[in-house]
Amino acid sequence: MSEKSLGEAMQAFIDKSRLKQGIKAAQVEEIWEEMMGKTISKYTDKIEIMQTTLFITTSVGPLKHELLFQKELIIRKVNEKLGKDAVSKLVIR
Repeated sequence: MSEKSLGEAMQAFIDKSRLKQGIKAAQVEEIWEEMMGKTISKYTDKIEIMQTTLFITTSVGPLKHELLFQKELIIRKVNEKLGKDAVSKLVIR
């Protein structure tokens, strides 16, 4: 039997469980304001991840338009912050 640190064991558990998506979503919510600024964060209603798709919901039309222009940048920033290719697609609602 091989020995693992507690952190390695927890990561292995998370990778195999359904908690992984919820944890990624929580991480994105935490870094959203840091990445995009207070104004955009304030008018973002909901952020969620399903598989590798990031869904951003806002009721502000001009913000939707601005986020559409920044799609590739947002994907790149999220992946840099999470340290992996967590997001491959972005949907603005």
